[in-house]
Amino acid sequence: MPKKYDPYQNMCDIMDEAASFLGYAKRDYEPLKHPERELVVAIPVEMDDGTLEVFQGYRIQHSSVRGPCKGGIRFHQDVDLNEMRALAGWMSLKSAVVNIPYGGAKGGVTVDPSKLSRNELRRLTRRYTAMISPIIGPERDIPAPDVNTNAEIMGWLMDTYSMLKGYTIPGVVTGKPVQIGGSLGRQEATGRGVMLTVVDYVNYAKIEPATCPIIVQGAGNVGLTAALLLKEKGFPIVGLSDVTGGVYNPAGLDMERAEKHIKGGNMIDTAILHGGTKRVTNEELLELDCELLIPAALENQIHEGNAGKIKATVIVEGANGPTTKAADQILQDRKIVVVPDILANAGGVVVSYFEWIQNLDHLSWELERVNQMLADIMHKAFIDVISQMNQRNVTMRMAAYLVAMERLVEATKLRGIFP
Repeated sequence: MPKKYDPYQNMCDIMDEAASFLGYAKRDYEPLKHPERELVVAIPVEMDDGTLEVFQGYRIQHSSVRGPCKGGIRFHQDVDLNEMRALAGWMSLKSAVVNIPYGGAKGGVTVDPSKLSRNELRRLTRRYTAMISPIIGPERDIPAPDVNTNAEIMGWLMDTYSMLKGYTIPGVVTGKPVQIGGSLGRQEATGRGVMLTVVDYVNYAKIEPATCPIIVQGAGNVGLTAALLLKEKGFPIVGLSDVTGGVYNPAGLDMERAEKHIKGGNMIDTAILHGGTKRVTNEELLELDCELLIPAALENQIHEGNAGKIKATVIVEGANGPTTKAADQILQDRKIVVVPDILANAGGVVVSYFEWIQNLDHLSWELERVNQMLADIMHKAFIDVISQMNQRNVTMRMAAYLVAMERLVEATKLRGIFP
């Protein structure tokens, strides 16, 4: 079993390595290893049976040096302070890689939302929003959906914040329902960004889509969207999983059937299998034959215990932090290319940026415009990372960190230290 994974230390270690490539002194980038602000809150919630439970919540603001902080909110039983720190830091780096004027933040509540009723979830969301309201806002910190949160929950968050301020403030949050200020294309944006990155990479590497079987770990909003869009582009999807396990068929999955099953509210373990499809565990899925693997679930999925068994030649990270630093070295030694999370899954924050602009300016853009602007930004970021990779002869992850850190450190130097 691999040693205990510390995602924040993992990120800081890569920052140190990137800083050495860039020739930075410690003082140049040391602030990036320390979140600007950390808020830990107690969230009392009256349960449906009349009892009272108190949940722990967080909002971490990593960096505002390039603009307001930006980052999702997740509801999960494993949420803790260190995870939030890492996720907030990755958001700062991600926003810098795609060169949008945001910093990074992250929030979460330590809770298993599957054990809450809809009313309990709504009360939890509203109380959590009230507790973090002093440090969020459209000019300060803009939350968004993440693991186990969605457009409906973002709507509750926006309404709660607006009630506290006395007027409607749609720009406090992104990923809202379109009817109350959300952007067309936002729900699919992260998965679409993954698809765009895969297409950019296979074009760069001269790989034909039809000869590039793909496995996707994670059938949530990111993974399923990416799988469906990649299928449309001619890639065979041979493996797919959710928290209950996965399915695999080397001849290709019936994605139309899979989409109908999953969007009907069903888990993959209840799917009726057809043809040569077989059931596998999430752990087995990562190690099966494919050309391209997309981990789109949670952190720490590819580690030193399984990195030596992965058969894919390319990994495109749909999730945040799915690969540990120790695993990175193993994959590098095995000549497996890793397209990093801070590039590959940045589509969500890019379209969140579009939504925020629309809210601030009281505009509403057409879906075609949103998708084209997303494609343009993702492609430019891909070119920036590839250029660094080839110029410095480093991995794609290191190249992405170099792009991000140059922009963050330059902004820090230009602003100076207050007072």
